[in-house]
Amino acid sequence: MGRSRDFWLSCGHHLLDRDAVGRLLVTDEFLKAYLARPELVPTAEACAAERILHSELLRDPRQPVAAARIAALVDADARENWQMLITWRDHLVRHDSLEAAYLGIVRRNIHFPQLLVGQLVQVILRNALDGFDDVFILRAAEMFFRPQKVILQGASIIAVDEDMETEVGKHPPSPLLALLGLPAATDVNLLSEETAENYWERSDRFDMALDLSPGGRGMSALGDVITRWLAHLLAIDVVVEPVGDLRNLSWNWYVGLTVEATHIGDAIWRGDSLADDRCAQLVGLLRLAFRDPTDAIERVRGEPVHLLLAMTADGALRMKPQNLLTGLPILEAEVLN
Repeated sequence: MGRSRDFWLSCGHHLLDRDAVGRLLVTDEFLKAYLARPELVPTAEACAAERILHSELLRDPRQPVAAARIAALVDADARENWQMLITWRDHLVRHDSLEAAYLGIVRRNIHFPQLLVGQLVQVILRNALDGFDDVFILRAAEMFFRPQKVILQGASIIAVDEDMETEVGKHPPSPLLALLGLPAATDVNLLSEETAENYWERSDRFDMALDLSPGGRGMSALGDVITRWLAHLLAIDVVVEPVGDLRNLSWNWYVGLTVEATHIGDAIWRGDSLADDRCAQLVGLLRLAFRDPTDAIERVRGEPVHLLLAMTADGALRMKPQNLLTGLPILEAEVLN
């Protein structure tokens, strides 16, 4: 039996241990990786106190750090960066697993920089999707932790990584990309059956575009990611499938997967008519059903939950995966401590 193929090496999943049920355990090696970030590696101008702090944490990344040590740092930016790191580190090690640490952030609405939270989402997804060989699912999962830019061309809805989109326009145009309405950049590859094999060597570049058009693989793959995300973090079993349009739907419960999607869902709930420009922001609609109806609160048992995905007026798509954990009509249960 062949070994599963690796992906997203940069998230540091290989530095982590796992408990008996597969949740991620913080290791010293994982904590030390934060110390290699450019914001924390002391510069040539760094004070002696910062150099000593960095050196000591490299030896023992879990050692207590008193507030006075941070206050003693000369550079104000360094003080801010180190305070955030220690607060973040303390939050991670306070929990039994990284999954529990993430749920703590979501449920208690703890504010941390989106960069750190996004990296945490990535490594949790890397764990949840370990062994998957469907690259459409892996590419759809990138939307959970990397903002996208949506390009519309006819009936095609194409998602490109936001960072990749900012680099476009620097290369000669490709006729295929022009046909699809994608930015002209030779490094952008549309994920398809023909290009799927390329994903494995490019997974840390986040430079493959995903087709989210109705009836295509992209939205179905996103539904599969949502299914796995909920199974891994909340231990609930659901089926998630794309829906063609909003008409004639029973609107008993909905979850917006982006800020804009929540606004659209709210308007539908109130019975407001949606302007054409607001409708045009809707990228996709999914229907979620509980395999075990008793997982849901009583008043919606047997009824579907609708998940909306929408972009901003200028095409930015920033998913909020935490909404799936806090917005579903599920019975209250602390699955992870």
